[in-house]
Amino acid sequence: MKNKIFIILLLLAPFCSGQEIDPDDSFTFEISLPNSMSNTPYKTIMQGLIQSSSHYQYAFKSGLALGAGIHYTYFTINEFRVPSKVYGGIHTSAVYVKLGHEKFWTERFGTDFGVKMGYLQSFTVSDLLRTKGIAYNFVEGTYIEPSLGLVLTADVNCSYRLTIGYPIYGYSFTPWMIGIDSNIGYDPKEYSRPSSLFSVGFAYTYYFNGKKTAAED
Repeated sequence: MKNKIFIILLLLAPFCSGQEIDPDDSFTFEISLPNSMSNTPYKTIMQGLIQSSSHYQYAFKSGLALGAGIHYTYFTINEFRVPSKVYGGIHTSAVYVKLGHEKFWTERFGTDFGVKMGYLQSFTVSDLLRTKGIAYNFVEGTYIEPSLGLVLTADVNCSYRLTIGYPIYGYSFTPWMIGIDSNIGYDPKEYSRPSSLFSVGFAYTYYFNGKKTAAED
């Protein structure tokens, strides 16, 4: 993983102008690929297709950053990991606040790490649920995500970043969510574990108060 990150940074470096960004208020849009982690049935049965988030953030001179945004993931059912084929997926959306630290260490490179905390709602849809007359299964819970962004500037108003996150959803996945009326061979204790993800992706940030370096003023 470290080697891949290093290679990506090297590939992006030629496109960076070397202009310095003085963090202030900004807007970030992120898209990444999620992979389920701790809950074994969730990890086996569900496949992450997309994770996306966007947030507004204000960074103080000290580096302390406060923000708020929205989060979305979609996991599809792996029909080959259930007793009979089931088609569908889980849509999860969340609203959150973010507490973090943003700092540029050089003209080109910075870091943005923090914790997102909020409230989520998940809607599970499947053909098996529909045959039972259930439009969707609904759960809600807390949303927590430690996150790290490795930032490269493009100009004084924007940057691109490699993002790494570990969302933790405050509910446990069970086969009943997708319409299966059994534990399909898993230890019931597995269903008590929270649903967590590991995600890697890219993001674009626009800085509303971009500042040039002294040489460009």
